[in-house]
Amino acid sequence: MAILEARNLNIAIPTGDGLVHAAQNVSFSVEAGELFGIAGESGSGKSVLAQAILGLLPTAEISGEIWFEGRDLLTLGPRDLQKLRGARIAMISQDPLSCLHPYYTIGSQISEAILTHKHIGKAAAKRETIEVLAKVGIAAPDERFSHYPHQFSGGMRQRVMIAMAVALNPALLIADEPTTALDVTVQAQIVELLDAMRRELGTAVMMITHDLGLLASVADHVMVMYAGNRMEIGRRSAVLAAPAHPYTAGLLASSPSNHAPGSPLTSIAGQPPSLLARPSGCAFAPRCAQVMPICSLERPPERAFADGSHSICWRESKAPAPMAPVVRQTSKQAASVATDDPIVTVRDLRFGYPSGGPFSKRAGVEILKGISLTLERGRTLGIVGESGCGKSTLARVIAGLVPASSGVIEIAGQDIAGLDAAQWHSLRKTVQLVFQDPFGSLNPRRRVGSIIGDPFRIHGVASGAERHKRVRDLMATVGLNPEHYNRFPSEFSGGQRQRIGIARALALNPSLIIYDEPVSALDVSIQAQVLNLIRALQKELGLSYLFISHDLAVVRHVSDEIAVMKEGRIVEMGDADQIYTTPQHPYTKSLLAASNPLPRLEGAS
Repeated sequence: MAILEARNLNIAIPTGDGLVHAAQNVSFSVEAGELFGIAGESGSGKSVLAQAILGLLPTAEISGEIWFEGRDLLTLGPRDLQKLRGARIAMISQDPLSCLHPYYTIGSQISEAILTHKHIGKAAAKRETIEVLAKVGIAAPDERFSHYPHQFSGGMRQRVMIAMAVALNPALLIADEPTTALDVTVQAQIVELLDAMRRELGTAVMMITHDLGLLASVADHVMVMYAGNRMEIGRRSAVLAAPAHPYTAGLLASSPSNHAPGSPLTSIAGQPPSLLARPSGCAFAPRCAQVMPICSLERPPERAFADGSHSICWRESKAPAPMAPVVRQTSKQAASVATDDPIVTVRDLRFGYPSGGPFSKRAGVEILKGISLTLERGRTLGIVGESGCGKSTLARVIAGLVPASSGVIEIAGQDIAGLDAAQWHSLRKTVQLVFQDPFGSLNPRRRVGSIIGDPFRIHGVASGAERHKRVRDLMATVGLNPEHYNRFPSEFSGGQRQRIGIARALALNPSLIIYDEPVSALDVSIQAQVLNLIRALQKELGLSYLFISHDLAVVRHVSDEIAVMKEGRIVEMGDADQIYTTPQHPYTKSLLAASNPLPRLEGAS
């Protein structure tokens, strides 16, 4: 019996540019105890569906029906919806930092959810909070109970959000990109936890993700969305092993694991369309390699196949031909410009946070414990390791955002410890950083055109019409619609916000870019486009990259060398292929073992 059923759901969201048709005639159902996966590119309407189910779109125009446990959620008032949220329907949000209150400890925030829906005392709520923190892999949960969100890494904050969602054992758990910020070992733990919940407690899980490999391993049914439309739906084995829609096939072909390291990645041509107007034909027609004349004229019919899958497509048969790779053509296809002249040299770098204030006798917490590395010009050094190992802290120290406790950092031959404010201002043109958390690094009160144009303004590079033109060109380069110049960050999906950060970093043509999880929030097709772009820009401009990621397939594809970090130290470093084929350290071996794709199951329950 279906615990959740959406029927002919239409969602239109008012914006300054007009109505955005975020969902169009979408129907699906989720059974009790089922893991139902929703896949698609950023902006396809996946997260909007979740928000509509939870009643979090008060200004949207919604038609259709959303039935949950025998009640149409669209007919319920605010009080009834509030009682359901958390107790019967819970959600793991895509962006953990913006969902956790910075002024309260994580323990108090989880306990508040428990106390709101359960008649127990604060001591009992604290015990339950500590137990659920331990379940999701938070070390020393009794101590971490009193810590604040800023004291956690991005991946650990995601685990806190998962703990908050599962604390009350809801009937329906909506997981919006639940493993995006997690390293491979913790991702396996979280997936195992969600799987155990649905099997032992009968919890239905609706998982929204761009990781098709993850869905191929754990989902019972999969729905693929594009531009607000349901393109394909069916059992996982039917949709992901033998896709009927060219869009699904294109997504599957975009994974870095299907390409040789350093080679151009296959991606779907073009960009997702604007949702301000409904196309007369198939929404995917402008990007489809197998488009027919009728595709642009009439909306395609829904076709049912013998394996139980359904596809909205004019094609009558399954197994479409592979989509041709799209390679970004550049004006100068230059070879690698790597030299023996290092752009970054780090020697015995140490960094720690003080503990207990200036008069405390307690020792501080040491995060980086003697890091040494060298990055040559024109090359990419990948840094991998589990959440909390110090990867992001290393990026911020090298970028000069926080001062090192000790050690030496040289950028382009300059020791950054001796630079004054004017010298740092000049060096900022050379060093840029793309942050892991796109929403937290963008001012929500400013329009994206102003945000991307800030480097031009601050350094006096361009103004007026010239700045406007450069910003629009940058937006097009990273896959953003230049028409969205005047929108605010909140009006973009998670993946689109990440591209805003990349555009801002590229503005001044820097020599060194530090990428801190730059594609973790992107779906596989846009990820392929961004990685191709990053690679092409490096060849054209001689850029050097520090590339931090928990996605080992991505790191291997883009990196010349790899450094493996564990607990604030580099435990192994060397040539990328050597690290992957003949790892020496036991920790490196364990990471690679955890990153191996899980086998696809033949059937679907």
